[in-house]
Amino acid sequence: MLIRECSGGVVFRGDEVFLLKNEKNEWVLPKGAIRNNELSVDAALRRVRAETGLKSLSVLSTAGETSYEFYSVTRQRPVYNKITWYLMATDDREFNISSEDGFSDGGFYPIEKALELITYSQDRALVNVSYYKYKSLSKVIA
Repeated sequence: MLIRECSGGVVFRGDEVFLLKNEKNEWVLPKGAIRNNELSVDAALRRVRAETGLKSLSVLSTAGETSYEFYSVTRQRPVYNKITWYLMATDDREFNISSEDGFSDGGFYPIEKALELITYSQDRALVNVSYYKYKSLSKVIA
């Protein structure tokens, strides 16, 4: 089994969170593999910027970890992805969904709508918990 360390961002703008629709029509959060011994937070920022086109991102804290397994047809073996998530904020209004990375849609969605759209239950739980953490951190920062 191939074990991949990944990281990603739960990106909020006010009462909205950023979601992407992948090639399998799944609604997911931006994430990717950690490369060349980079720090997990740097990989998260790199992937969020690459997949969303968002430029101005602030990392507020860690958000949690998730993991999943799948069979990779191209690698001809099982893959285990372990993802470290970061709570991020932006005021960017413009974004650019990366079709090169296989995304067909995406953007900022109100929390309630996002929780309906998100495909995987562990991602829904992550967004839900992260939103409450974001709101409490926003009060401290303001």
